[in-house]
Amino acid sequence: MTEAKPDYKVVINDNNESQARPAPQTNGPSVVASSGITLSPAVRASLPIASYCFASILMTVTNKYVVSGYGFNMNFLLLTVQYRDFDKDEARKWFPIAAALVTMIYTGSKSLQYLRIPVYTIFKNLTIILIAYGEVLWFGGNVTHMMLVSFGLMVFSSLIAGWADVSDTLSELVNMDSTFIGYFWMATNCFSSAAFVLYMRKRIKLTNFKDFDTVFYNNFLSIPLLIIPSFIFEDWSAENLARTFPEETRSQMVYAMIFSGVSAFAMSYASAWCVRTTSSTTYSMVGALNKLPIAASGILFFGDPATFANVTAIGIGK
Repeated sequence: MTEAKPDYKVVINDNNESQARPAPQTNGPSVVASSGITLSPAVRASLPIASYCFASILMTVTNKYVVSGYGFNMNFLLLTVQYRDFDKDEARKWFPIAAALVTMIYTGSKSLQYLRIPVYTIFKNLTIILIAYGEVLWFGGNVTHMMLVSFGLMVFSSLIAGWADVSDTLSELVNMDSTFIGYFWMATNCFSSAAFVLYMRKRIKLTNFKDFDTVFYNNFLSIPLLIIPSFIFEDWSAENLARTFPEETRSQMVYAMIFSGVSAFAMSYASAWCVRTTSSTTYSMVGALNKLPIAASGILFFGDPATFANVTAIGIGK
């Protein structure tokens, strides 16, 4: 007779009970399968960074498509679409972050109306300097010599990218042309972006918010800050609605706004995830690195000229 083979048993570890009682003992060999997936530290760090890069590129390009075409002028309405149990005390503490978020995204959309994407994305790099020194003040960070060199290259690339626009602005300040207005919105966006990232990281550390908690409070508190100014400052007349949403392109605009809302949710979640698992400066540096494909999209899809200054500035800034 053949020798009997030992029985094999499969034991599934339960995370809630694995520490309470040991796995059953068996005479034969056992196959132990874990109920969770263990990722290496490198993968855990790269996932939020990659998600943030993709969401940032997607939302910037989508917003540029919506606000730059067909005479669209209802920015508050667009941003309203882009949007644990509710706690009044937590909401009160989180409200300044939501206000900074609204300021950041509104000034960003206004900047995109007046500036080309390559110029917009290069100037966003200036925010990293504010965030890095905010890290020094709030979280005991350190600005190294290599970081200073990187900051200098980014500022230099910004000057190269916008030199033609800066020259025109300086010569036409009296007329308050659209380029000057665009740089005003851009400067406001830099300061509000730094305030949002730094204060959000501080509150996440104090409240131990999960990523979905951060997304919920950011979006929930932002809705009244966007929809109320939309009704107050934006033109809801039938004539302006017909001009903003022309019949021949109405469906495309509505679909683009819905898609922008979805991409904004992804951006909000990825930002919270990245800020929580890395530092504010790392989060901002990643945001700077993804500007190359965004700048390229402006040249490829929105007719921004591929001038020597723009290409050189992008190369130096990266």
